[in-house]
Amino acid sequence: MANEDKKDFNAMLMDSKDMPKVQIITDEKSIEKYGGDKMYFAPPIDYDKVMQLVPCGKLLTVGTIREFFAKQNGADFTEPITAGIFVSIVAWASYQRAEDKTPYWRTLKAKGELNAKYPGGVEAQKEMLEKEGHIVIQKGRTNIKYYVNDYEKALFTL
Repeated sequence: MANEDKKDFNAMLMDSKDMPKVQIITDEKSIEKYGGDKMYFAPPIDYDKVMQLVPCGKLLTVGTIREFFAKQNGADFTEPITAGIFVSIVAWASYQRAEDKTPYWRTLKAKGELNAKYPGGVEAQKEMLEKEGHIVIQKGRTNIKYYVNDYEKALFTL
C-alpha cells in the first residue's frame, strides 16, 4: 500500500464490501491448489475481531485465520489475496487509533515471517515481538527476511 498517512484505514475496516460471502470457483488449478471449490470471503472487520483475541506472548498466522474462517463458514478455503490485504488494513487501522488497539504485530505471515507491510515495517514488528519475549531471526543474504524463531510453540488456538 502507498500513502498510508493519507488513508482512513478505520473507514476501510468498517466497509464490508458485500462480505461475508461464499463463491464457487471453477478454475481447476485453484481447486487443486486449495482443495475445493467453495471459496470464502471474510470482511475486514472479521480479521480485526480475530486478531484482537491473541494475548501477549502468543502468535497467529494469516493462514491460521484463513483456515478458521473457512471451517467456521463451511467453505473449502478463504480467499488468500483479500486476507493479506485485510490483515494489513487491520494493522494500519489500529496504528491510526488512539485507543482500542489491535495487537496486529502478533499476526505473522506463513512460516512465522514478519510482515513488511505493517506500520513501521519489520523493524517495528520485530521490536514489539521481542518486547513480548519472542526471538526474531534473520534469514537470507540478498533477500533478507525475518522470522519468529520456533513460532509454532507460541501459536494461539482459535
